[in-house]
Amino acid sequence: MENKNYEFSAATEEEAIAAGLEELGLSRQEVEVEVLDSGSKGIFGLGARPARVLIHPISSLADVAPVMEKSHPPHKHLAEATVEADQELEEEYSESEDEETEETSRLFGGEVVNEDSLATTITVVEDLLEKMRVRATVEGKIDVQPPANDQPLILIDIKGEDLSYLIGRHSETLNALQYITSLIVGREIGHWVPLQIDVQGFRKRRERQLHRMALSMADQVMKTGRRIPLEPMTGPERRIIHLFLRDRDDVYTESIGEEPNRKVVIYPREE
Repeated sequence: MENKNYEFSAATEEEAIAAGLEELGLSRQEVEVEVLDSGSKGIFGLGARPARVLIHPISSLADVAPVMEKSHPPHKHLAEATVEADQELEEEYSESEDEETEETSRLFGGEVVNEDSLATTITVVEDLLEKMRVRATVEGKIDVQPPANDQPLILIDIKGEDLSYLIGRHSETLNALQYITSLIVGREIGHWVPLQIDVQGFRKRRERQLHRMALSMADQVMKTGRRIPLEPMTGPERRIIHLFLRDRDDVYTESIGEEPNRKVVIYPREE
């Protein structure tokens, strides 16, 4: 057979080796195996990484056809974690202003955002990133004037090189990381703490983009006198649209549809 190496990947080293042996039609005694990456299960699926092995056939008796490199689907655990987290975030970020205000008043029985809770949050995020083998720095501060309400908010920004995979499609990975962090911090401190996790200022840029979209579409609604549905968004992003337009007296907003295609519709307000 041709003297070359073949790379295989799977959830674990053993599965990657087994897949390679099956593909090559060889036994374990007929190959040499080099582990390129042991892989990682991540934290609740976050940061999951497949194991990679290099298989070198050493038997001259085997006749193996050239092996085509195969692409592998995204890790199942990450998809499950991000969907579940986004559903939980939908509940956390209620789109009803009355419900949101009532819930905030109930949760904040006293001062819950302070330097101690900030330090705990930073430590939790750093620990999660370390377990995910992500090389990044974590910066945090307390926002004493968040736009949604008058309660302080912990803002965390993760900075580093090429961290787009921490954001994910429609911010799903970032939302999952924020949700998991919130659970751990709440357990450490003993009560819920309002926090927001960002990566390289992504959320701020996205918020400005949503504001520009909302303003443009609201003006278009007034020009045409007809409602305009926006693109499907996550719960937190829809809430940004609702809050941005809530003080306008010429338009109003509602959310329609089912997840993951739920969207905001802007309506002209009747005289």
